[in-house]
Amino acid sequence: MDARKLIASLCYFSIFFAGFLVPVIVYFVTNDGWVREHAKKALLSHILPFLSLIFFLIIWIATISVTSTIFLGVISLILYFVVMIWNVIKGIQVLLER
Repeated sequence: MDARKLIASLCYFSIFFAGFLVPVIVYFVTNDGWVREHAKKALLSHILPFLSLIFFLIIWIATISVTSTIFLGVISLILYFVVMIWNVIKGIQVLLER
């Protein structure tokens, strides 16, 4: 197994255990442009659910409607699961790449 593939895929899989930490460290430590590109993409995909959570909290504080709060919560959960599945797919694609 190629070490750079393993490191690049670990950036995507880190959504399960280290969030922002692994892609940031890999991005600043490695000199390999291919690995840095995957670390940057993984970091952006890790930030997306976090930003939706902040947006959800702002809307939750600003609104008094329970239905809109529940709706935005469900949308945030769906977004998180989609991003999580996307990270798994991208991590596997990187491992299988030639």
